[in-house]
Parts: sequence; C-alpha cells; structure tokens
Amino acid sequence: MSERTIVVTGGTGKTGRRVARRLAERGLRVRAVSRSGSPRFDWTDRTTWAPTLHGATALYLVAPELGSPRVPGEIAALTREAAAAGVRRAVLLSAAGGGPYEEQITAAERALAGSGLAWTVLRPRWFHQNFDEDFLCDAVLTGEVRLPTGHGLEAFIDADDIAEVAVAALTGNGHAGRCYELSGPRLMTFADAVGEIARASGRDIRYMPVTAEAYADELKQQGAPAGTVALLVDLFAQVRAGHLTSLTDDVRRVLGRPPRDFADYARTAAERGAWRT
Repeated sequence: MSERTIVVTGGTGKTGRRVARRLAERGLRVRAVSRSGSPRFDWTDRTTWAPTLHGATALYLVAPELGSPRVPGEIAALTREAAAAGVRRAVLLSAAGGGPYEEQITAAERALAGSGLAWTVLRPRWFHQNFDEDFLCDAVLTGEVRLPTGHGLEAFIDADDIAEVAVAALTGNGHAGRCYELSGPRLMTFADAVGEIARASGRDIRYMPVTAEAYADELKQQGAPAGTVALLVDLFAQVRAGHLTSLTDDVRRVLGRPPRDFADYARTAAERGAWRT
C-alpha cells in the first residue's frame, strides 16, 4: 500500500520514534508529532488536530494516560476527524488487559473500532526499555532496583518489536480489525531481568523486593505525583498477582520471526553504555 503521509503521535516516545524511523527507512513520508514538535499535536488541544491530519492516510496513536476516563472520548473525536480528513487506517498502542484501568482501556479500544477506519490494536507487555530509557533506569544505575513485584512473572517485550508490528499494520494488508497481544519469548520475574542486566553490564546490580506500601512511600519521598504513585503501585500489583503470566505468538505471526529475548536487549544496551556510571 502506498501512503501519502503517515502520522505518528508520540513521535519522541519509546515506540513512536522507532515507528517513525522505520517508516522513513522505507521511503515513506512521516509526520512525527508531539506537544513540543512542529506541527504541534496535543490530545487536549483540538486546534492542533487538523494541521496534524492534513494529507495523512494512516495514523499511529499513542495516548498519554491511556487509563484516564477522558481518553476514549478523545480517541473517538480524533479518529472521526481523521476519517473526515482522508485517513484510512489507524494503529493504537494500547495495553495488556487486567487491573483497575481495564474498563477505560477497553473503552478506548472500542472508540477506535467505532471510528470507521481500518483499525489495529497493539497490547504489549512491559517494555524492555523501561530499564534504560524510562523510570527504572535510575534504579539500575544506583545498583539496587527496589520494586513490589514479588515473584510475579512478566513476558517483557522489546520496543523495537512493537514498532515493527506497528509498521506492518500501518503499511500492509491483513491487519484490519486485529488486536495483537505482544509478548516476549519467555516469562521472567523482575529479579530475572535485573540479573540479566547485571551480567550484561558487568556491574553489581540487585533486585530488592519491597512491599507496595514501602514502594509508595519511597516514590512520595522522591517527589513523584500522587497519580504516578497510584499508577505504578497498581501496575506492579498486577505483576505480583500474576495477571499476565502467558506468552503469545503474535509477534511471530506478524513479523515471521520470534520476538527479541531480554538477554539480547540487555547485552545491546550495555554495549551502548546505557548503564555506565
């Protein structure tokens, strides 16, 4: 399929910038947008939507605060405007099910499905890159990762695999109306993940289990907003309870290859100096 312009919202984020880069490498026209970019795109400022959508035929959607009650309405409004502007397909970065935000996330996905666009939903597990590009990186650098995940298992997935699946759905056929559950190739505890990082980096990095209450107190002492504290405590409670202890074959089904293993990610990130102090 030949696209005129593919819009990537969250164009500076973990998946957005990877999606934009891969599309550009294919010679496609890409408009990676964000609140600080040009053209500026802001989910809460509808005056920014029309310039973002002008001339576009496909749309990658990354909604901040996906579990917020306002997001389904924003997705419904944006995708209606996108359809009227000539956009034909959209891919939504959603989240794996379960937990206190399941109702809002399901509503967001339904809003996309009701847009009239050829839609695809991606439901990834925890990103590998949370350990080097996001909120867990500082803990890794200190040498002690303190989390309330207990012995809960998680099927960590690489952001590059998510991006490749998104690109396939944005540019190829056979993905309309599909919800892809994206997992890595094996189940691991957070202690296992930290151990892989320690081996790859050659540093003494330990996982330290803490209670949810102790973790929340530590976040508050670090100045984290109350909403962020509540979100992380809830997300880690899902891990601890084993809500997503299953593997899927959707990455292989879409890409024709297995998903990247966490050990490969850790080795590459360490070689790049991600955890060098």
